[in-house]
Amino acid sequence: MPPTAPAAPQPPDERTGQAPPFRCFGTGDALYERYHDTEWGRPVRGDAAVYERLVLEGFQSGLSWITVLRKREAFRAAFAGFDPAVVAGYGEQDVERLLADAGIVRNRAKVEAAVTGARATLRLAEEGPGLSELVWSHAPAPGRPVPRVPADVPSTTPESVALAAALKRAGFRFVGPTTAYAAMQALGVVDDHLAACPARGGGR
Repeated sequence: MPPTAPAAPQPPDERTGQAPPFRCFGTGDALYERYHDTEWGRPVRGDAAVYERLVLEGFQSGLSWITVLRKREAFRAAFAGFDPAVVAGYGEQDVERLLADAGIVRNRAKVEAAVTGARATLRLAEEGPGLSELVWSHAPAPGRPVPRVPADVPSTTPESVALAAALKRAGFRFVGPTTAYAAMQALGVVDDHLAACPARGGGR
């Protein structure tokens, strides 16, 4: 989960004399800024795209999000573009290959969870409702209070607790309520950009 506290104020740009725009997080790191401005909190749908975010949030557990973000392209290469149909067929040799890949987070339990998650994604597609629909069915009701300060942003909600339970029943691992909520933020199921953030409401 990206930090919800805004970065320390940045000095004005030497060329324009203007301070950088306010961000909930990421100011000062180009990759992080781009993620904040164009992805986090914007709606994402489709089983493969949702599967990718769930896997990356699982790998982030215990680490900083920027660590995973910087390895994202390596993750995509290692996991066949997060195509569930391909990853679901990974066997022990593939797991060992991934554990030898220095470009990703080499944790056996998380690698194996990515494989079982791909298989669960395929089952959900076959049996219904599909991973994307399952996740989005746990969106909170309209009228949720807009966070104004970082302390207003929760780490879990009743909806994330229910989503984590549903994902575990479907066969996913590393999806506790906190990870499930981080995925909801990343997928735009909730918009936790602060009220003063220009990115709030983007793509809606």
